[in-house]
Amino acid sequence: MFERLEYMEKRYEELVRLISDPDVVARREEWQRLCKEHAAMEEVIGVYRSYLKACKEMEDCKAMMNGDEPDIKEIAEAEYYDLKEKCEEYVRQMKILLLPKDPMDEKNVIIEIRGGAGGDEAALFATELARMYHRYAERMRWKMEDVDVNETELGGIKEATYMIRGQGAYSKLKYESGVHRVQRVPETESQGRVHTSTATVAVLPEADEVDFEINEKDLKIDTYRSGGAGGQNVNKVSSAVRITYLPLNLVVACQDERSQLKNKEKAMNVLKSRLYDYYQGQKDSEYAANRHMQIGTGDRSERIRTYNYPQGRVTDHRIGKTLYTLPAFLDGDIFEMIESLALADRDAKLSKLVD
Repeated sequence: MFERLEYMEKRYEELVRLISDPDVVARREEWQRLCKEHAAMEEVIGVYRSYLKACKEMEDCKAMMNGDEPDIKEIAEAEYYDLKEKCEEYVRQMKILLLPKDPMDEKNVIIEIRGGAGGDEAALFATELARMYHRYAERMRWKMEDVDVNETELGGIKEATYMIRGQGAYSKLKYESGVHRVQRVPETESQGRVHTSTATVAVLPEADEVDFEINEKDLKIDTYRSGGAGGQNVNKVSSAVRITYLPLNLVVACQDERSQLKNKEKAMNVLKSRLYDYYQGQKDSEYAANRHMQIGTGDRSERIRTYNYPQGRVTDHRIGKTLYTLPAFLDGDIFEMIESLALADRDAKLSKLVD
């Protein structure tokens, strides 16, 4: 680790020189790339230099501890152990900062929600999950857009696709993929019995144009009239778009916009993200296993989280964390749970790094 940090410090000093060079500044794209590299290294280099300074001060304290004056020896010894604790903390921070970053973390996300086991009750719960993510996006000052929403007669969600645009959206929401289980008394239950239902959530990073190319010959594009609310345009103009990716028979639809062109653009974004997820899984067995673990099949026994209405609690089974704040949680206050999941993920990566 320290050999790597020593190399990084030399590179950092070189970058400081380069981004101050008028010839480099004149080459705008190169200068911006170097500034980005410099910014990415700044925090870890700052901690590394603090660590080196503390190590040097420890050596000075050790020399004073070997002296003849008792008072100075006592002060030096106390300072030495304070610095030792600081060094241990700096090492911990450097390990965290050197962990590989998920290249997808800063991307927008496609979030897909489906009612699972439980019929109409599952679909109604899926609607509440969609609202929860809408409220969370508002709190984060992100933009959440409908792409395609297929509702039941009771207003539940059979399946729905949304786009969430915002800085670091995937870094936060990637922990939401999986089976969400609800335990409550349905409104249609006359005897007051608690039912268990599920909804599945899939969170995909938005794929860029540069991620891969799609051959137009592999696409079948259909247009049709939108359904649901939307004013005079609905059911009069074929603005909704359905795209089928023929090699995998993968279907994506969008009817949220009044413009056929905008619907096609949104549908293509979702298709690219699904294909990225599929082909990444084919290429990377660890990625595929992780995605299967996240999403599951929608069965009641496969769950990442349980929402228990009678007890007012939310339990995330991956980290064993329970919050007794169900109403606030469903209103989008999911910050504490997401932070705990991110910390657990980081600690697992640190443990793997040490092993």
